[in-house]
Amino acid sequence: MAEQKQRYSNAFTATISGIVDLFRKQKNVVTLNDTDRLEGKNILITGASSGLGFEAAVQLAKRGAHVWMACRSGVPEKGEEVKKLSGNNQVDIMQVDLSDLDSIVALVNKVKAAFVKFDVLVENAGVVPSRSRKTKQGLEEMFVVNYLSKYMLARLLLENNLFNKTSEEIPRIIIVASESHRNPKTFDWDGFGKYKEYSMGKTVEHYGYYKLLLTTFANELTRKINSKEHVNYSVFALCPGPVNTNIAREAPAIFKPLLKVVFKIFFRSPEVKGKAIDYLFLMGKKDMDAKAIDEVNGQKLWQLSETLLQEHGIVFTR
Repeated sequence: MAEQKQRYSNAFTATISGIVDLFRKQKNVVTLNDTDRLEGKNILITGASSGLGFEAAVQLAKRGAHVWMACRSGVPEKGEEVKKLSGNNQVDIMQVDLSDLDSIVALVNKVKAAFVKFDVLVENAGVVPSRSRKTKQGLEEMFVVNYLSKYMLARLLLENNLFNKTSEEIPRIIIVASESHRNPKTFDWDGFGKYKEYSMGKTVEHYGYYKLLLTTFANELTRKINSKEHVNYSVFALCPGPVNTNIAREAPAIFKPLLKVVFKIFFRSPEVKGKAIDYLFLMGKKDMDAKAIDEVNGQKLWQLSETLLQEHGIVFTR
């Protein structure tokens, strides 16, 4: 454990460790075959207009899923591109700005109006800005997009009963996380949600911290929606490793997406079927950082997130 923490003690060593792990032989959970089909599945993917989210949309649509792309830009042309590349016309694209809380509410209302219930939610969207920026609600953009929007969207979908509970397979909530969640030494509870100015030098540090919030949320979410006796939803946190996306638009494109071995695990693999929570890194199962698993941290994060959203008019009843 001490050696693992040292590997992720700062941004440089975490990056090097990620590259080494990419080329180390991994014990895959399962592989994805072209014959595997997903007809009848409704899948919502955030940040689906580019990078990992776009490739996921194509791969899942190719296998017959009805893919719902939630994107800030590229509407409707990116949806048309996914249709063309996948050969599947069951692709809907909806505009949403995940830095704007009002836009997230509007997205959920669109879903309700469409009378759709999702089998899978993939919370993929993320940003790595060069400096701090205020959102419409006066919050910090990376905090909202990379963490708070994911908490809010998942809870609103649950609140409005927008997951498919009639299928034999339980709904899946997939949160794209990162091994950088191991970087932060502690939580900044006093500064939670407060706007702070920062420049490029602090961007990677904040990125890792919000990934810690995400993995902590994943653990608390499964405690809230599942019981010890029964799994109602499967929650997965996934670090796909270094991939070629445009999340950092100025970064060199070194690695191609590892998608042909990423999403199969969330549908038919007996190793993950019925699981309440799991964390996967480069398709291998791995323990999350102890801070993310701690129930006290999870409860604190849940309450702070709920309170912050209440201050902005978002009230949950469940």
